[in-house]
Amino acid sequence: MLRKVAVVLAAAVAVAVPAAVVAPAVASAAVCETGWGSGSKSQWPVAQGVLTNIRSGQHECYDRLVFDFAGVNDGYWVQYVDEVVQEGSGKPVPLRGGGKLQITVGSPAYDENGSTYVPANRSELVDVTGYATFRQAAWAGSFEGQTTVGLGVRAVLPFRVFTLPGRVVVDVAHSW
Repeated sequence: MLRKVAVVLAAAVAVAVPAAVVAPAVASAAVCETGWGSGSKSQWPVAQGVLTNIRSGQHECYDRLVFDFAGVNDGYWVQYVDEVVQEGSGKPVPLRGGGKLQITVGSPAYDENGSTYVPANRSELVDVTGYATFRQAAWAGSFEGQTTVGLGVRAVLPFRVFTLPGRVVVDVAHSW
């Protein structure tokens, strides 16, 4: 009888241990409900700074593009387009990906002293190798007090835009 109890207990432990190991992984899976939509988003500036940097990052549910400014910038206009075009000339900006976001911020990449943000590589502003959503970020120019960047993404996906002190942030979801 004691032997049967030991066998039953051993069987119960054998089943419970793998379940306990798997359960936390399932419980920690991200729920990526964005509700952001893919329509145009804009807020035109009250204050205007100067673009100083563009950087990117990966998150569990989205990829992020950040525009850094000297001074305050609270203006942007972001929308999916058939083709991103260069500021001033209207020439097309080639982009990889199934969706193309045109991101215009309400600040120039130059100041009155001649200081200018100049990307090292206009076709590859940030390295997005291995990103889930981003395929390419390309310079579209800075003209008449605003700056435009083209963002090639895997597909037309939900995105959000918001401002922080000295920053405009664009997040594009990994999925619907």
